Amino acid sequence: MSKKIAVLITDEFEDSEFTSPAAEFRQAGHEVITIEKEAGKTVKGKKGEASVTIDKAIDDVRPDEFDALLLPGGHSPDYLRGDSRFVDFTRDFVNSGKPVFAICHGPQLLISADVIRGRKLTAVKPIIIDVKNAGAEFYDQEVVVDKDQLVTSRTPDDLPAFNRGGATPAGRVSHVTSAVFYQTPACCR
Repeated sequence: MSKKIAVLITDEFEDSEFTSPAAEFRQAGHEVITIEKEAGKTVKGKKGEASVTIDKAIDDVRPDEFDALLLPGGHSPDYLRGDSRFVDFTRDFVNSGKPVFAICHGPQLLISADVIRGRKLTAVKPIIIDVKNAGAEFYDQEVVVDKDQLVTSRTPDDLPAFNRGGATPAGRVSHVTSAVFYQTPACCR
């Protein structure tokens, strides 16, 4: 069954951290919906390899319309967390219990939403101290899955593992590729 995947994204996202998971979701038959301040706007990746036309404006969506949330890295999460609408959307989405996928700097939105206290996750090195200061347990692993809801990864190098874990928490989003749960240490499930 097709699911709706919300993607909070703006200019200077890490190109492959959007394009690779989005392609996996689409290949699995899911609908990927990009969300920014303005629908119809084109945003560009920081490497200039990808551009994305925004599907929906943040003011026109609610977390309950989606089955999962993807937060690609790059500078995009840092820019978005300065806008309370994106922080509120992220907080409400996490609190709904639905799957959330964040890679690289993506956890910056989770930090600003104050939803990682007591959670297990990973992220790119420059924000490790921010993750820890927000009360999360940091693990330097290519993929960390917490409470069958939060799937995090560090960098584009981790995308193959991230994509394998990309849409499987608790079966709420059908498989994108094979699950990583059998590879994930017990500490991080």
